[in-house]
Amino acid sequence: MQRTPYQMSEQELLDRLSSHGEQGLSEEEAQKRLRENGLNRLTEGRKKTVIQQFFSQFKDLMILILLAAAGVSFVIAFMEKEGYFEPILILLIVVLNAIIGTVQEGKAERALEALKKMSAPKARVIRKGEERVIDASELVPGDLIFLEAGDFVPADGRILQSSSLKTEESALTGESEPEEKQAGILEEGNIPLGDRTNMIYSGCSVTYGTAKAVITATGMDTEIGKIARLIAGAEDTGTPLQHKLEQLGRWIGLLAVGVCIVIFILGLLDGMEIVEIFMIAVALAVSAIPEGLPAIVTVVLALGVQKMVRKNAIIRKLPAVETLGSTSVICSDKTGTLTQNRMTLTQVYVAAANTLEKTEGPLSAQALELLRWGALCSEGKIGAAETGEPVPIGDPTETSILMEGEKRGIRKSEAMEQYPRLGTLPFDSDRKMMASIHRDPDGRILVIVKGAFDEMAARCAAGNLEGGRQANGDMGGRALRVLAVGVRYIDEYRPEMTSEDLETELTFLGLLGMIDPPRPEAAAAVALCREAGIRPVMITGDHVLTASAIANELGILKEGDRAISGMELSALSEEELVTQVEEISVYARVSPEDKIRIIQAWQKRGAVVSMTGDGVNDAPALKAADIGCAMGITGTDVAKGASDMILSDDNFATIVDAVREGRGIYENIRHTVGFLLGTNIGEVLIVLAAMVLWKVSPFLAIHLLWINLITDSLPAIALGMEPVRDDVMTQKPKPKEEGIFANGYGLRIVLQGLMFALLTLCGFALAWSHTGELEGARTLAFMVLALSQTFHAFNMRSSLSLRMTGVFTNRILNGAVLLSLALVALVLFVPPVCTAFGLTALPASLYGIGLALALVPVLVLEIYKNTAGKKACGRRAIRPEQEKEQRKDYPS
Repeated sequence: MQRTPYQMSEQELLDRLSSHGEQGLSEEEAQKRLRENGLNRLTEGRKKTVIQQFFSQFKDLMILILLAAAGVSFVIAFMEKEGYFEPILILLIVVLNAIIGTVQEGKAERALEALKKMSAPKARVIRKGEERVIDASELVPGDLIFLEAGDFVPADGRILQSSSLKTEESALTGESEPEEKQAGILEEGNIPLGDRTNMIYSGCSVTYGTAKAVITATGMDTEIGKIARLIAGAEDTGTPLQHKLEQLGRWIGLLAVGVCIVIFILGLLDGMEIVEIFMIAVALAVSAIPEGLPAIVTVVLALGVQKMVRKNAIIRKLPAVETLGSTSVICSDKTGTLTQNRMTLTQVYVAAANTLEKTEGPLSAQALELLRWGALCSEGKIGAAETGEPVPIGDPTETSILMEGEKRGIRKSEAMEQYPRLGTLPFDSDRKMMASIHRDPDGRILVIVKGAFDEMAARCAAGNLEGGRQANGDMGGRALRVLAVGVRYIDEYRPEMTSEDLETELTFLGLLGMIDPPRPEAAAAVALCREAGIRPVMITGDHVLTASAIANELGILKEGDRAISGMELSALSEEELVTQVEEISVYARVSPEDKIRIIQAWQKRGAVVSMTGDGVNDAPALKAADIGCAMGITGTDVAKGASDMILSDDNFATIVDAVREGRGIYENIRHTVGFLLGTNIGEVLIVLAAMVLWKVSPFLAIHLLWINLITDSLPAIALGMEPVRDDVMTQKPKPKEEGIFANGYGLRIVLQGLMFALLTLCGFALAWSHTGELEGARTLAFMVLALSQTFHAFNMRSSLSLRMTGVFTNRILNGAVLLSLALVALVLFVPPVCTAFGLTALPASLYGIGLALALVPVLVLEIYKNTAGKKACGRRAIRPEQEKEQRKDYPS
C-alpha cells in the first residue's frame, strides 16, 4: 500500500516528487508540470446560462399543469371567440414562478466561487536555487515554498523545516485553536487531517513562526479541492413540501384526465355533439386544476421568509422554510455555532494559596499578578475596532489572557513599560513552553516562563507542585486548555542564553485555564429542541474530550449516548453506522466526508436533517443536508454559498426560532392547500353531476378561472399569515413520509368539497327553475360557489371555533375576504362585466337565497367544532386567553 506524504521521510518524498530539498525545481520542469497538472486553482463545472436556468424551472410538474391549463384556456378562447384574459393570466403566474426559481438557483456555483477567492494570490518559491515570488496559481507539486506569520497557505505541502510554526485550520477542521506544526515523520496511517502535524493545507493561514515546505498537491487535488468536488457532487435534496406538492400534482393531473374521459364517454353515449362534449370536458379540466396553488404557496413562503429575516434567519431558498418545520435532527458544528469561537480565560489556580478562582467573579491580588506575568510572556496583542472595542490579535490562547487582563485593568502595553522586555525564547513543540526576559522596576532581571504544566514541573525548584498537579488534572478533565506560569531571577542576560540557562530553577506560580465557551443561549435552545422531539447532534473537528465536555454542559450528550472520534467512525461500515447512528450524539475529529456520511445515515433512518456550520469543512454537509444553516458573522463565504439558511446573528437559538416558524408556516400552507383543493373538488363534482343530470355545465371556463385565480387566492394568501401557535414546539416533528392529507385531513377536504357541490347544485337548479334561463342558473351557481368558498376561509384558520379565535382577530384575512366579496360583486352587479362573463341579473329573492346557501359551510363547521371537532386538525386546543395573547403578533 502506497504511503501518504506525511508518512514518508523527507528524502523519500522529494524523490517521489522528483524535487530537490535546496534547489527545488527548474523553471523548465515547473512549466512542464504546470501543463500536465493545470493551474493551482479550483475548477468549476460548466455553468448554466440564465436562459437555461430559466427554462429548467418548467420541469416542475405543477408548472406543467399550469401550462396545460393555459393551453386549455387558449383553446376555449379560440373556439368561443372570446378574449384571452384567462390564458394570459395563467402564463404570467408561470413566468413569475420561473423568475423566482432562477433567482434562487446557483448554490453550488456560488460556493465554488467563494472557495476560489480563498486562494493566496502570491507565493515565495525556490526555483533552481533562487527565491522568487510568483502567482500562487503557477505552483506545481515539487515546488519549495517559504511561509511566515500572516501568509495564506497556497497549496497542500509537507513541512521540511520550521520554527515555532502554527497554522489556523478551523476552516478545514472546525477547531478554533491554531495547530502546532513541525517537520518530521508520522508513522501511523489514516491520521485525521487535524492531527497531521507535518502537513500544511491550502486555504489555511500561518499564525506564528516560519516554515519551508514542499508542495504535494495543487488545485483540485488539495484537501480544499476535495471539498469543492463534494460540493459540486452533492445532490440537492428536495424538501418535503416539494415532494408532497409533486405527488399532489400527479394526483390532480390523473384526476383531470380521468374526469375528462368520463365526460367524453357519457356524452358520446347520450348522443351529444363532439364540440359540446369537448367544451364541457375543458371546463371540467380547468375546475380540476388548482391554477393558483403553486403561486400562492410561493407567496406564503415568501411572506414567511420576510418574517424570519426579522428574527435573524435569512432563507436562501423558499421551500427551506417548510423543511425547518419537519426537522427531526440538527447536526451542529461546535466551534462558532454552539460555542463562541473565542478562547476565554475561565479559571486561575494560585499555587501559593492553593486556590482555584473563576473569572466570573472578582480575582485575588495573587491571581491578578499571575495574569500580569501571563500577559508579559506572550506574543499576542490587543487592537481596537472602529467602535473602540478591544480586538484580540494573535494566538487565541495568549489573547484570552490579554483580554481577561484588559477587563481587569492589566494592559500588556503598560506592563511592558514597567517591565521592559530584554529578549525571548520562542515557543517550540519540543519544550512546549516559551520564556520572556524582562527588567523589573528595581533593575533586576526577571525570567517569565509559560507552557505545559508537566514540562514546567520538571524545571521548577519551588512552588506548590502537588496542588498544581491536581488542579491541572481537574481543569484538563473539564476540557480546559491549561498553561502553567513560573518565574526566576537571574544575574545577567545574554541573547545567546539557551533554555538550559533560563528555564530552570523556576518558582511555580500557578495555572491559567481557558476554553472556547458555549454560547449562553445554546443550552436553553438544545433543551427546547429535545422538548420539540428534535435530536441535537454535535459534529466537530475538535478532540473527543473537549467536544464531550461542551456537549455535556449543553445537554447534547445524555446518559447512554456515545461520543466517537473520526477514526472510530471510519472503522464503521455504512450499514453499521445506520444501525448505530441513533446512539451517537458527538462526533469528534471528523472530516468533511465523515459529516456527509453521518447526515446520510440519519436520512436513511427517515430523519429530516438540518446541518449547521461556519467553516469550509462544513460546506459539503450543509449542501447534502435537508436544510443547511450557515453562520452569518463567523461563517465563511463557502459555507454561506452552500447553505439554505443563514443565521445573521450566529445564534444557535435562532435555529430553534426558525424551526418554530417553519412548523407554523407548514400548518398555514396545509390550511391553504386544503382550502384551495376543497374548492376545486367541489367544482369537479358540480360539473360532473350537472353533466350527468342536465347534460350542461353550470360554469363557463372563465367563471372557474376567476374563482380559482382571483376570488380564492386572496383569502388563501391571508390564511398563510396566521400566527404560530404557542404549543407548536411541544409536538414531535412530522414523519418524513407523512403527507399533507394525513390524519384524516384529506377526507375532511373531500367532504367539504361535496358540501360546496350540493349547495351550488341546489342554487343552480333553483335558479334554472325560477328563471327558465341557463344564464340565470349559472349566475346563482357562480354566486353560491364564490361566496361559500370565500366565507369558508374563516373555517380553515383553526380547529377551534370562531367563538374562541375571534372573527375579527386576523385583520389580513378580513381585508382579503372583503376584497374577494367586492370582486364577486363586480361580476354580479356591474352590467358590462356581468355580460362579459355570460351572466345576468336576478331577482332580489334569488340573491338572498344565494347568500343563505353560501353561509351554510360556516354554520355546519362551527357546529362541528363546538361538538366533536376540536381535534379536527390534529392540534391541541389552547385557552382563549392564550389565543388572544398570540394575536398581538398580527401585522397591522
